[in-house]
Amino acid sequence: MSQPPTPAPQPPTLSIPLSDAKRWRAYWVCVAVAGLTILDLSKVNVALPSIESAFDASSTELQLIVSGYVLTFGLTLVPAGRIGDQRSRRTLFVIGLTLFTLTSLACALAPNGIVLLVARLLQGVAAGIQMPQVLGIIQQLFRGPERGKAFGLFGATIGIATAFGPTLGGLAIAIGGPEDGWRGIFWMNVPLSLIAIALALWLLPETRLPSTRKLQLDPVGLLLFGITVVALMWPFLFTTGSPTDNPARWWLLVVFVFAASAFVAWERHYAATGKHPLVPLSLFGVSSYRNGTVLASAYFAAAPSMFLLTTLYLQHGLGLAPVFAGMVSIGFALMSAISSWIGGNLVNRLGRPLVVWGLATVLLGIGLLVLAALYTPADLTPWAMAGAMVIAGFGGGLVISPNQTLALADIPVKQGGLAGSVGQLGQRIGTAVGTAVALSLFYATIYRETGTADTQDLAVYHDAYGFGMTAVALFVAIAFGVGLLDLGARRRQQRSLSRATEELE
Repeated sequence: MSQPPTPAPQPPTLSIPLSDAKRWRAYWVCVAVAGLTILDLSKVNVALPSIESAFDASSTELQLIVSGYVLTFGLTLVPAGRIGDQRSRRTLFVIGLTLFTLTSLACALAPNGIVLLVARLLQGVAAGIQMPQVLGIIQQLFRGPERGKAFGLFGATIGIATAFGPTLGGLAIAIGGPEDGWRGIFWMNVPLSLIAIALALWLLPETRLPSTRKLQLDPVGLLLFGITVVALMWPFLFTTGSPTDNPARWWLLVVFVFAASAFVAWERHYAATGKHPLVPLSLFGVSSYRNGTVLASAYFAAAPSMFLLTTLYLQHGLGLAPVFAGMVSIGFALMSAISSWIGGNLVNRLGRPLVVWGLATVLLGIGLLVLAALYTPADLTPWAMAGAMVIAGFGGGLVISPNQTLALADIPVKQGGLAGSVGQLGQRIGTAVGTAVALSLFYATIYRETGTADTQDLAVYHDAYGFGMTAVALFVAIAFGVGLLDLGARRRQQRSLSRATEELE
């Protein structure tokens, strides 16, 4: 029986040695841009009421302004990572950053809701081009313990960006006013992005000499991949908890099952012909990568939902202004930055147990958030919730960066951008699913108890927040379970290696 042809080797590249100073300068440019990209996932949420009044936008348009960014971000990640791995990550990084600048400008100047929506969708494409290059460059620049340190700082930046987003959004509205303050959320991207482009052109070196061989993109795989991602994310992105939600959207999950099956079959066939598939399924044969990706996806289903539900509860339930509601999460940001640094330095010594303990701490913080909402006097609740956020933030910092290091530890550098982009896609899907589940529980509770989405009854918001945060806790518990499974697999593998070594001796 003839063997299927082995895939041709990846286009050969030549690594370019860099001094420590050049490596870290390049690293900080990349991480700063990643933080800027992630900020736009959360800071726009607090601006939706202002955008609604400015353009008389429908609920569907508002939903798309937030979720459309997530969708196009996710769709672009894998092909952009694939191109970056085969060509110049530096060039794609600058292209993505330039597009991000232009689309942010278009959002800030948008004369109506349609222009804002289109610009927002293209902004997601720009973010999806940038992020895989960041992860691929970090993989290329660092090895061993230094990589753990680098991902520790990367995780700190992502944690700060995620948690500070609502605060920055609320601050922009407070400065610019309730009608046009939302434009400041996009205006702030423009000078920051221009500075980042200048720094990238000046400080970001080529880390390798790219191959001149023909680019391999797997167009059929790309089409099936796009259908799969859209069919999976769409019904969740359009779940609001309102009785007017169209139940027919869930039929798209049937399309997802067929498209995903066709995608896997095609990728196997494409690899068997000796070509390079869009997503090498062998990546998921690496247990550390597979488990780390699932764990991160579950965690990112929880964390953004936690911030969003807490902001909604504080704004609508307690009547706090957006800027003050956003400030409650500052403690999470600061503490996660500190613990990400600690975790990055300890991960090579402690491994997966560090992530497991981090998730347990996050669960504790979630429990304290709910207790603070339900049982503290209204004037003290924001302070109590801010304290709970500090505890959750310490745990979160021990999850993101150490897990990133562990997940990519066994992945070849030449696949670093692609592997990182698949992981990021999992996180974006997790965010879409988690936000949809948590919001639907939150608003469905309000509709069930009052028949409307707007009420002044704090007891109703107590119930809504409690039900929504139950979903958040469940997603963290799933991540915790995956962490325990991975820890057990690593220990069994270690014992097997030890026995094999003893037998050889």
